[in-house]
Amino acid sequence: MAAITSTNVANAIVKLVAADALPVLVGNLVMGNLVNRNYEPVLAQAGDTVNVPIPPIMVANNIAEGGTVQTQNPNLGNAQIVLNTHVEATFQIPDVTKVLAVPDLLKIYMQPAVAAIAQRVETDLLNLYAGFTANIPVGTPGTPITEAVIDAAETALFLAKIPATDQKFIVVDAATYSAWRQIPRFSEFQTAGDAGLRAIVDGTIGKVKDFFVFRSQFVPKTGSAPVTTHNLAFAKDGIGLVIRRLPQPLPGTGAIAEYAELGNFGMRVVMSYQPNTLAQQFTVDVLYGCGVLRNMSGVQVNT
Repeated sequence: MAAITSTNVANAIVKLVAADALPVLVGNLVMGNLVNRNYEPVLAQAGDTVNVPIPPIMVANNIAEGGTVQTQNPNLGNAQIVLNTHVEATFQIPDVTKVLAVPDLLKIYMQPAVAAIAQRVETDLLNLYAGFTANIPVGTPGTPITEAVIDAAETALFLAKIPATDQKFIVVDAATYSAWRQIPRFSEFQTAGDAGLRAIVDGTIGKVKDFFVFRSQFVPKTGSAPVTTHNLAFAKDGIGLVIRRLPQPLPGTGAIAEYAELGNFGMRVVMSYQPNTLAQQFTVDVLYGCGVLRNMSGVQVNT
């Protein structure tokens, strides 16, 4: 049996923090759980570029009897996403050994820090709305959403040849979500069945016109009188979120790091001692980049 040492305890604390950090992050994400995530446990630095391959476009050739095949030379598309965002949330725990004895204390410290990182990821992903220029925006700024606008968004993605098997999402702000729930055809049992009942009782919209509907507090707004709310309808492969590992601290610097990785997400947790406050400092940080992968796979829904 290995002896219990201060090093063992320190490593155990960092692993405990890392194990609890990632589920909190994933639970606070909306957009981050819907987009195409690209994660590899390879070390990277801020500013590195990741090449995300995009399938080429090919055509079907009608070969006549006795004819020959038509050789195509498809070019593999490429989307370059720069790892240009290194976000961190740092907090201190005066008596870190209590974390091992009372795990609930860890959640009290951890949740606000990780939620702050999730909010930054959400904001960056939703601000990609301006990159979807292939499809004409639907809806009118300053005007509540209507069934016709929702229908126009779905039609735009259909005409863009998004496969019917691909999941489609629409993320809206709180006011748009509220107006959506009050559209009679979507919120009454006699017209929407169980979905209408859920909208009234549970407050959830669910799936409407082939869109899974979500709301977020971080949907961007621009302009004034009227303010334009930039809701976004998209297919999963329209947006990419690329995450890479950050390096370990230099040996002998007094810092201990552990990685938390789950479901194409990854973050680093670093513990160090702060002599000025006589406390252990924890830093949770993520290196990522995001961008539009397929311009045709999204449409702006303005309200």
